Amino acid sequence: MALPKIDLKNIDYARVAKWVLAFCLFFLLVAFTPLRLLIPGYPDASTRRAAVRTAVMVDSLRGVIGRWELYAENLARIVDGDVPLPVDSILALTPKGEYSDEQKAAFASSDTLLRGVMAQTGVSSSGAIRSDIHVEGLHFFAPVRGAVATGFDPVAHPFVDISAQEGSGVSSVLDGTVIASLWSDLDGYVIVIQHKGELISVYRHAGKVLKSSGDKVSAGESIAMVGKDAGLSFELWYKGSALNPEEYIKL
Repeated sequence: MALPKIDLKNIDYARVAKWVLAFCLFFLLVAFTPLRLLIPGYPDASTRRAAVRTAVMVDSLRGVIGRWELYAENLARIVDGDVPLPVDSILALTPKGEYSDEQKAAFASSDTLLRGVMAQTGVSSSGAIRSDIHVEGLHFFAPVRGAVATGFDPVAHPFVDISAQEGSGVSSVLDGTVIASLWSDLDGYVIVIQHKGELISVYRHAGKVLKSSGDKVSAGESIAMVGKDAGLSFELWYKGSALNPEEYIKL
């Protein structure tokens, strides 16, 4: 069967150009305006929130599976007459880093952004530990499941670095209000939460934030997610004094 011949001389090029222009305008209108949300199957805000919740749930299930695997391993060791594997030995696989004097000096000078946030919220940047602290009775949630890679130093390193798996959920340690949710080239995503009793917690180097300034959060609620650096820097402040989180929270 022969294909019909197209007479190019009789084509109305002006009309074709109008149709092409109309198609391009329609495509741009749908692709770059909220009209794209009307496309069946296009992910809207609720879909993205559901994806984040699913990721947090998967992270929780991963932790449960890990505990059961450890339980099964220890059970098999006991049955075979071997010594059970201590949990501390697993956490010890993550080495605790040591900083040089140059790195400590760099850390001491790199807190200008967060110290500015502290000043705006009425909290001083003094590193001295106060003797009138009454936070021992509070029940803190761990900010993230992992192991402490670098410990606390009241002057050069007034926070702890926690190694954690990428995509892990970051939780608020207490009920509070988000007073800062920001990004910086040095610290990545940062969340600062004001708690009762002039207590402030700071979460740095997150890969994604789930809360905005002014949001109310509950203890244990997910506020961010660990990024590709697989770590989180956590600070705890009380009346302008930096506290050692390991003295109050089981990390």
